[in-house]
Parts: sequence; structure tokens; C-alpha cells
Amino acid sequence: MKYLSRFLLVLITIVAVSCQNAIPGMAGTTPPNHEPWNQLLKAHVSPTGIVNYKGFIKDKTKLEAYLKTISANAPDRKTWSKDEQLAYWINAYNAFTVSLIVENYPVKSIKDLGPALKIPLIKDVWHYKFFKIGGQESSLDEIEHSILRKEFEEPRIHFAINCASVSCPPLLNEAFMASKIESQLMKVAKNFINDKSRNKISANAVEISPIFSWFKGDFTTKGSIVDFLNKYSSVKINSNAKVSHLDYNWNLNE
Repeated sequence: MKYLSRFLLVLITIVAVSCQNAIPGMAGTTPPNHEPWNQLLKAHVSPTGIVNYKGFIKDKTKLEAYLKTISANAPDRKTWSKDEQLAYWINAYNAFTVSLIVENYPVKSIKDLGPALKIPLIKDVWHYKFFKIGGQESSLDEIEHSILRKEFEEPRIHFAINCASVSCPPLLNEAFMASKIESQLMKVAKNFINDKSRNKISANAVEISPIFSWFKGDFTTKGSIVDFLNKYSSVKINSNAKVSHLDYNWNLNE
């Protein structure tokens, strides 16, 4: 009985820890200046999202300085607005993704970095803890799933964060800013959904990105996938339209 009680206590502790935010906030911080990231994006990302990683390598010092600022200024959940927090996490995800490619360039696909890094006990590259936020080792997976998807209930984040791949929603060539994040999220949603290289939409049939399958629950909280698409699609889709999914190209977005 004594051993059972100890086991239950350990189990409860493990569950409690696992339910905490993977990346904690920090007290007394202020939203960082995203203008350095904005300048880097304008210099090295085309309007269609093609990334010049060689350009980022040349500007590596500027990129590292911005990442250092991000690392030292995790959001204060009590004082930062939701828009400030959302802009921070999207920019953090994208900037750290670019830095991961920069550090391992040249590479054919970000997925190749999982086995190439030879880090034991990681599922894939997105679980690789290669940066710190608020002094805690963190991963891209934690930002996406434990922060962005969990805390904001904003499905358009899937069009804002970039996985350094051809089929991924294009990397916006400007930093996300709290002052205009609604218009930016609207822009990336419309651009991605109406991009014929990533989604093929007609009134009676849609062939859409696997993203809409992988994260279906995020897109269907207030209706069907078609309902969601119709908010942004330039083509009105019938409610009974056939829905299928395209293949995903994981080659580097350069």
C-alpha cells in the first residue's frame, strides 16, 4: 500500500508537470522590437515567400542579435496584450526556423535535419531543443502546439508560421506586428487558400493542402472545412463539394 501511494504521488507529479505550459512566460518584460526581423525578411524573402538563405547567412550576426532579444524577452502574460503575444510567438517560430536552416545549410529538406543532427530521443527536427526562451530550452514543436495552438485558438496561425518547405504557407516577407496582426493574418489566409499551387478550388470540388487534414480540428470548430475555406476563397464552394488532399513537397523553400 505504501509503495502504491508513492507510485500515485509520482504519477500525479508527472501529470501536473506535463500539463504546465512547455514554455513559461516571464514577468516584467516588454514586447521586443521586431523591426530587425522585419528588415531581414524584406531583404531576403521574396513577395511570394522564396527564401534566400545565403542572404540570411551573410546577415547571420543581425539574425542572431534578434534571436537573442527574443530569447531574453518571453511574454509577460499579465501585461502584454494578446496581439503582442501572438506576434511574438509567430515571429519567434519563423526566425528560429530560419536560423536552424542557416546553421545547417545547405540542406535539401528540413526533415533531413532530424537524422542528420543525431540527437538521441527526439521524434523529429521539430522536437529538437536548439534554442532558449526565458532561460528554458525550447523547440519549434512547443511553440506551435503548446503555445500557438493551445493558447490562442487562432486557426490562421497555420498560414503564418513557416516550416521552410515548398508546400508550407509562404514565409511573409514582413514581421508580424501587434498593431496590424489581424490584417496580416487575413492576408496570409487569403493568399494561401487562393494559391493555385497549394490548393485547387472549384465550386464542386477542392483539392487542398494536407494542412487542412493534419489540423482539421483547428479549422472546424465553427463549421466544416468548406465553411472555413469560404471565408477566404475567391471561389464560392458548394457545401457538398468533394474534398481531397494534395501531396506535400518538403523540399527547401528557396
